[in-house]
Amino acid sequence: MRDSDLTDVLEWTPEAKTKLKNIPFFVRAQARGRIEQLARGAGQEVVTAELVEQARLEFGQ
Repeated sequence: MRDSDLTDVLEWTPEAKTKLKNIPFFVRAQARGRIEQLARGAGQEVVTAELVEQARLEFGQ
C-alpha cells in the first residue's frame, strides 16, 4: 500500500454513511478501513452505498 493511501481522505455519500452506521459499532472502524481500501483499489475517491454493499458481499457480513 502506498503512503498516500493512508493519508488520502475519501468522501462518503450520505447513503454510504447510513449503511456504515448499520454495522455494529465494535467492528465499524475496521469495516470502514476495509471499505476505504476497496474504494482506493478501485480508484474511487467517493465511497458510495453500492461500494459498501459490494464490500459486505466480499467480506461476508
